[in-house]
Amino acid sequence: MKRPALTLALVIAIAPSLAARTDILEQILVKVNGDIITKTDLEQRQIAALRQADPNFRPGSDAELRKALTEVTPEVIVNAVDELLLVQRGRELGYALGNEQFRNIVENIKKENKLETEEAFQAALKQEGLTLEDLRKQLERQMLISRVQQVEVQGKIAVSEDEVKQFYETSKETFTTQPQLTLREILVTVPTSEKGINVAPFAKLASEISDSPSKANGGLIGPISRSDLSPELLKEIDPLKVGDITTVLRTTRGYQIVKLETATPIKVKTLDEARAEIADKIAAQKQRGQMRQYLQQLRAQALIDWKNEEVKKAFEVGVKQQAEAAPTQ
Repeated sequence: MKRPALTLALVIAIAPSLAARTDILEQILVKVNGDIITKTDLEQRQIAALRQADPNFRPGSDAELRKALTEVTPEVIVNAVDELLLVQRGRELGYALGNEQFRNIVENIKKENKLETEEAFQAALKQEGLTLEDLRKQLERQMLISRVQQVEVQGKIAVSEDEVKQFYETSKETFTTQPQLTLREILVTVPTSEKGINVAPFAKLASEISDSPSKANGGLIGPISRSDLSPELLKEIDPLKVGDITTVLRTTRGYQIVKLETATPIKVKTLDEARAEIADKIAAQKQRGQMRQYLQQLRAQALIDWKNEEVKKAFEVGVKQQAEAAPTQ
């Protein structure tokens, strides 16, 4: 089963110094409308972020670890605060994970992970360091965040026909399929002179040996884009119809015969064919922008009480990074 947070054991495995004192691990870093984020919470998220960036991350020194943490912490603490605000908003709106819904999710988890007995399910939970109550809290948190995003942001996004048309006209290349070819080849390699020119006669070698890198597939090459072929080869292929074969071609590798199996012309999707895809892209763009604005509003309305100045500074850096990145998304 996937779990949203790494265990303390993994924190200790990567950064022993972070786990040296229990009182430091449980230090409260910030209160958000009365709910807290602890040093343990932050460290688990930091390690998860490092692992996501590089699953094999193992710092060679304390300095390397500090540098890595400095890089990920701004985004990590902003996400932690934002997720807490979304969870709180979900509760304000009256959302909750019902017993029946939770049971259905658990049953799906059992099926997906092929846990056919309750004993196997409990063993899997134990292996993940979770209790059933822990699992329910995590699932409810995910549900609250998703539900708020759907209702408060996604549900209020509309895409007009004019927007679809404008996107299509300015991004038509996105809906253009480049021409492709499928070829079959027979290649006879020959020795070369010091000048790189093959010198063995074709007839003699053809009767003795046939050698092609693609011979395992019957000489099949492709589908391949026209742009991936040399101008010289295209010159020989372009006059062919599907099923035709070139004359014997002399190359620096040897002698080659090529058959044109298939040829797909340039195809541009019509507006009707691309409409649904375009609408999804525009909606996704709007969603990112409106989600940023929504979170900014929640932050502005929240009572955020920082207990650690360094973490507060990291949060401010993270917010600034988001604002700077926004126009490029």
